[in-house]
Amino acid sequence: MSEVCAGKVALVTGAASGIGRATAAALAREGAAVMIADLQREAGEAAAGAIRAEGGRAGFVAADVTRDAAEMVAATLAAFGRLDILVNNAGVFYPADFLTTPFNTWMRAVEVMYHGTFHCAQEAARAMARQGAGGRIVNISSVNGFLGAPQSSHYNSAKGAVDQLTRCLAVELAPHGILVNGVAPGFVETPMAIVDGESEHETPEFQAFYVGRRRIPLARPAQPEEIAEAVVFLASARCTYITGHTIVVDGGLTATF
Repeated sequence: MSEVCAGKVALVTGAASGIGRATAAALAREGAAVMIADLQREAGEAAAGAIRAEGGRAGFVAADVTRDAAEMVAATLAAFGRLDILVNNAGVFYPADFLTTPFNTWMRAVEVMYHGTFHCAQEAARAMARQGAGGRIVNISSVNGFLGAPQSSHYNSAKGAVDQLTRCLAVELAPHGILVNGVAPGFVETPMAIVDGESEHETPEFQAFYVGRRRIPLARPAQPEEIAEAVVFLASARCTYITGHTIVVDGGLTATF
């Protein structure tokens, strides 16, 4: 069976854990060299080391997507000579009550997930355009980008903006052969699901409503590897005529009401 990303080089942000780490590992298994970018140096280096231990090629760069996009791309080019795939995965979540949260605190989510996606996409697209061989950009969004929720106006607004940016970049970068798509997960078993030391997926409320009453038809949260499979397809040579779309991977959550 062929490796669908053989010979390609990928940069994955926020890849020290969760969906990002699973995506980096999946891309490496499919033949890509992977640069892991994250603020968590120890975890990021461990993620890269795990890929190398399995025979893959991987590097790590400590970086903040809000200010270090050029450095991430430069590190990728220095390590592997080119850049073909960008996965904008870095994200943050913290409850933010709209009436009381200071603007700077509210804006942190927007800066990381929306502005960070802009900065990284712009730097990566410039490199891809110079190469003249096309490329793939995959933005990790969320079903929250088109749903409302309490204490989440910052997160949901940022993800909604990412979805619109995906559509606009798909149009603008198509002449360069760069396909731009998104993946919108529902509930996923990642560190972001831990709030105040407790997994939201293990609470009685979640188990009763989302599992017991099948608000999620598949009656469980996703594993990071399941989201990674969708990302790999969009980043791979098998994706040739999809651009400007955000694929929902939510176990059927948004099909219910």
